[in-house]
Amino acid sequence: MTEKYSDYTAPGLAQENGHEIAGLLQSRLYALNDLHLVLKHVHWNVVGPNFIAIHEMLDPQTEVVRGFADEVAERIATLGGSPSGLSGELVSKRHWEDYPLFKADGTTHLAELEKVYDGVIGDHRDVLNKVGELDPITEDLLIGQAKALELFQWFIRSHLDKAGATS
Repeated sequence: MTEKYSDYTAPGLAQENGHEIAGLLQSRLYALNDLHLVLKHVHWNVVGPNFIAIHEMLDPQTEVVRGFADEVAERIATLGGSPSGLSGELVSKRHWEDYPLFKADGTTHLAELEKVYDGVIGDHRDVLNKVGELDPITEDLLIGQAKALELFQWFIRSHLDKAGATS
């Protein structure tokens, strides 16, 4: 087995801090890879009257999330870590359940997908708060990603929103 961490980190960071942040980012990498797969799964399995709108809305989200995973993996490597994109490791290390639906109507899928975004964004914010004082570069990366993920969640919520409804 190879080493998980190199003998370096980003300049200006203590090695232990860089490696700690890389470890925190690994959880984000698992989540982003999982989200990418879930988005594609929904894209393939949504049916019903809003099929085309949802189908086409999800492709750009999928591509952006794939890019986010790449950014996180490269940041892990920059900090001296070894990013894992292995599916078995993702499944064994995650703390969330598998997406529960296959073929279903748009409203049902979007209600479940909204929950997925809640978890990913909440966990992104938790890691963002932990790295903020140690590494503003990683903080900036996560802020940008959280902003886009929140926008994507709003797109989904807008489909679920009932005009004039009160909660």
